[in-house]
Amino acid sequence: MCHVRMVHFSGVYAWLKEPLSPYAQEDMRQTDLIQKAWADSGKVYGYRKLHDDLLDQGEICSENRVARLANLAGISAQIGYKRRPGRYGGKPAVVADNTLDRQFEVEAPDVVWITDITCIKTHAG
Repeated sequence: MCHVRMVHFSGVYAWLKEPLSPYAQEDMRQTDLIQKAWADSGKVYGYRKLHDDLLDQGEICSENRVARLANLAGISAQIGYKRRPGRYGGKPAVVADNTLDRQFEVEAPDVVWITDITCIKTHAG
């Protein structure tokens, strides 16, 4: 490979032994901080909120640098939720019969259970 690139062998080995530049070391340190902040957010935050988290920690960095480091580390924001097919022309869901028929007065506990919102997805589960 050295012959193809017309570089001397000793120069390649000297380059390999060189330590990382201070800028590269700072990039590695901030990448670790970005990955920790992303994991703490539940792997939801994008580079803008990660930048805000780093500023809250006292780090001095630009939003573009956080975007670059997040991209190199494979970090991206979670974007929305998947569409529900029943709402946009897909096959509609099966609707259960209304057996309660608005008779909310029951004679014993634990006979009737009702709820109102079951389709809201949360990260808590």
